[in-house]
Amino acid sequence: MMPDVSFGGLVLVTAVAFAVPLLLGLFPKLRLPSPVVELVAGIVIGPAVLGWVRPDDVPVQVLALIGLAFLLFLAGLEIDLRALRGRLLTYAGAGFALSIVLALLAGVALHAAGLAESPLLVAIILSSTALGVVTPVLKDAGESATPFGQLVIVAASIADFGAVILLTLFFSKEATSGSTRLMLLSGFVLLLVVGGIALARAGKSIRLSDALLRLQDTTAQIRVRGAVALLVGSVALAERFGLESILGAFVAGAILSVLDRDAMMTHPLFRVKLEAIGFGFLVPVFFISSGVRFDLHALFSSASTVARVPIFLVALLVVRALPALLYRPMLNGRRVAAAGLLQATSLTFVVAAAQIGMDLGVIGAATGAALIAAGLLSVLVFPLAALGLLGRRDESPDAQAGTAATSSSS
Repeated sequence: MMPDVSFGGLVLVTAVAFAVPLLLGLFPKLRLPSPVVELVAGIVIGPAVLGWVRPDDVPVQVLALIGLAFLLFLAGLEIDLRALRGRLLTYAGAGFALSIVLALLAGVALHAAGLAESPLLVAIILSSTALGVVTPVLKDAGESATPFGQLVIVAASIADFGAVILLTLFFSKEATSGSTRLMLLSGFVLLLVVGGIALARAGKSIRLSDALLRLQDTTAQIRVRGAVALLVGSVALAERFGLESILGAFVAGAILSVLDRDAMMTHPLFRVKLEAIGFGFLVPVFFISSGVRFDLHALFSSASTVARVPIFLVALLVVRALPALLYRPMLNGRRVAAAGLLQATSLTFVVAAAQIGMDLGVIGAATGAALIAAGLLSVLVFPLAALGLLGRRDESPDAQAGTAATSSSS
């Protein structure tokens, strides 16, 4: 017997998911990121304004959870572990280390000022970067393959991965002590590495490769099914170890990026298909559902709560943009500023981590709402400002020297 489930809320959510990019396409001069508009639209159709969709709507909740996993999976898929070497890794790693120090100081300061309940969680949130937002911005600007773009992508990858690991270590729902979390995390990573090695060896089989090639574009869509199985298996394994499911999704994407090395030779449409499932269906449901769950009343409950939004935004800018000064030997001043702005762009992780913090009772609804609002503003403001800095090619000797130095190091 089928369960009695209403799809009315999901109809509205999918309608909004269709309407938002269409409207943005009709008015290209707006240059608004689709996730931001989707989240705002979710607030409008949610209980905070119109009340058309409830936060406890089961179909929307389930698909939003899968959408978050798929979003982190696609973010992990963007990571090119082969690029994490040489001077790029050195500078990006040093930048993230400095971000952690600044984030901890900011978290303590915000806690002392009575603006945040958990300095550690706020610090972890402030240290993140939205790789899924930054990468398309760089691609659209024609910068993703340049030394500047590669440095920013590596830095964003490290920040994404580091933030997810730190959140899992210190704020998992199941494990209680830090040492237990570390042991569980180590066991989880070890199992996935062993599984990845096994998959890599299996992929060398000529018979298996021929079967994959034969079935990949049929109704079997075998590569897509394998990727989904890897995603779901990693998420389930992470939960089994008492870790956050977003870690499993993110690591699954990173593993697939390592295994999938001949994409353009044998299956150029594979990643396009995965993005179609994610960005065409599941990911928008996550962002709209996040808007539905957004506590607008908590945000505007007092003037002091509203004042947290620009404070958190400035903190995000300081924590992630200031370390970009370390890139000065590789980039000119304008590109250092652009790199800092792109690094300070964060939304996906902010939404997920803030929700986890509120579910655990570590932060209040007002703090969570203010953090998400700051993330929204960062996606609205920082990429546009960075594109303004990158809009005019800098052909100064300083820029040319920085580009040459980066090219020789990579």
